Amino acid sequence: MKHFLALYIGSTTSREKARWDADDSPTRQQRTMAGVEAWSKWAAGLGDAIVDQGTPLGKTLRISPDGIAPTQNACTAYVLVQAETHEAAAEMFRSHPHFTLMPGDSVEVMECLPMPAAPA
Repeated sequence: MKHFLALYIGSTTSREKARWDADDSPTRQQRTMAGVEAWSKWAAGLGDAIVDQGTPLGKTLRISPDGIAPTQNACTAYVLVQAETHEAAAEMFRSHPHFTLMPGDSVEVMECLPMPAAPA
């Protein structure tokens, strides 16, 4: 089986579209817990297809020849899954709670390729 990295993508505008921050704290907490429960149910339904459950992602630092500096991206979480094909891996996320219950924009799935062998 091939491994695939799935990145959950979100943005400020997706939070606004979902009116995620407009509600009072108890309502937002209830929606968050409903999303977490749905996410857990989704993961349980995949069983062994999940290689690494992943986690939410925090602030980003960009490292370059110019140094280390804060930056922003739209990645909100990740998970590592296994599937026979790229399309099969993508299908796992079609109705994911990230964009059905949570204020996410999309999920991006990419194959984890084998590391090239060093020359002998």
